[in-house]
Amino acid sequence: MPITLEQPTGARLLTADEQEVAVPATLRYTSADPRAVHFVFPPWISLDGEEVTWTFARALLEEGLATPAAVGNVHVRPYGPSRTVVELRAQEGVAAIAFPTSALTRFLLSSLRVGG
Repeated sequence: MPITLEQPTGARLLTADEQEVAVPATLRYTSADPRAVHFVFPPWISLDGEEVTWTFARALLEEGLATPAAVGNVHVRPYGPSRTVVELRAQEGVAAIAFPTSALTRFLLSSLRVGG
């Protein structure tokens, strides 16, 4: 039976005018899809009012915690001493979201314990 991990966390949406908007997010991992991670955002953050889930390689998250990394529409990079930015690119534009590096690291380590 697959095991699912969910870790609610706070993040900051970085705006074009250099402001930061608090955004809740849920980091999700399931052993049924062991190479992927899922970042889930609330409906109010999307243009269409629907919950938004971005799925990308767990290896990309791991690499991006240490050095800039990108695959397709997802870019992950360190942002100062204690934050990591995840850039999500779509036709509508780019969302740059800063997460506490400690939260992403804790999530990654938990997923590695569950799914190897």
